[in-house]
Amino acid sequence: MKLFLAGAVLFAAQAFGQQDDTAKVPPSVVVVRSPGTTQRFRPNPDAVRNMIRRGVTELTGKTNEMEAWLDLLSPSDVVGIKVFSTPGPASGTRTSVVGSVVEGLLAAGIPATNIVIWDKHMADLRLAGFSQLADQFGVALAASSQAGYDPDHYYESSILGNLSWGDLEFGKQEPGAGRRSFLTKLLTRKFTKIISISPLLNHNRAGVCGTLYSLAGGSVDNFFRFDSDRERLAAAVPEIVALPELYDRLILSITDALLCQYEGSERGLLHYTTVLDELRFSKDPVALDVLSIEELEKQRALAGAPLARPNRELYANAGLLELGVNEPKRIKLRVINEGSPQTSPSDHDLQDSR
Repeated sequence: MKLFLAGAVLFAAQAFGQQDDTAKVPPSVVVVRSPGTTQRFRPNPDAVRNMIRRGVTELTGKTNEMEAWLDLLSPSDVVGIKVFSTPGPASGTRTSVVGSVVEGLLAAGIPATNIVIWDKHMADLRLAGFSQLADQFGVALAASSQAGYDPDHYYESSILGNLSWGDLEFGKQEPGAGRRSFLTKLLTRKFTKIISISPLLNHNRAGVCGTLYSLAGGSVDNFFRFDSDRERLAAAVPEIVALPELYDRLILSITDALLCQYEGSERGLLHYTTVLDELRFSKDPVALDVLSIEELEKQRALAGAPLARPNRELYANAGLLELGVNEPKRIKLRVINEGSPQTSPSDHDLQDSR
């Protein structure tokens, strides 16, 4: 189960298709903007629902939302909606975005029993409001730490972890204990598909609390050994996400960019927050995260905040492992202004499209 960056094949452009300026080329990232959706840091659920509908149809090229969802998964799939709940309801993944996705899945015929909202810790999920959301729609709520970890599926690294209660090997004394991070049983025994919804929120070492960081940290135990160091994160995060039990099940990533918090890392600090009223959709998790880092840098500059040093090595490594496109100029964007017939297909980054 080891994955190593050493000897990784350089990312090839043809693996993702050549980019051009024609509207016929499917976008790798769809950005849906709906000004006025967020008032006093609270999203309008109806507006968010329309943004989700528009985003999945544009990304898949289908004529309606039901066809779009069924292009991504089937009613027999068990789909885990990965959220990032640690910062709380305002700065983490927002319940209105997740609720709109759940509504779309239910309308497409996905049984409520086959939909699971999940993160690492149940306490974080509940404090962020996801238990009420799960009750509202009759879907399941799950925590990877509570579900337990699978002894047969793991990521191995030479870095020795300081094991804590809840880690699978906690208390074990045999040689090599602490060098493995075991995958949650949710991934190995339950989910057949994964949708990731992460906030546009900075992270002091990973750069952004985006799809890659959220998935890696939420899917395995013994993760703290990487979380405290930029270089360790840069190697471990893409290698964990590349595990087939995780990456092969990832069908859609959404960046919840209704708000952009450019300082504070995993804490909710709304005074370091800009309202963007955007949702970003892609099958390419790396592209979304790279665009998020570009956005965070822009918002820091506009606010006169101290500039950060993004962990670009992490996303370069993700590119080497062919998880997605890590060069902003090679990302094919389609920008949709909701409520307006105008769209903006382009190959440039988001800050140039405003």
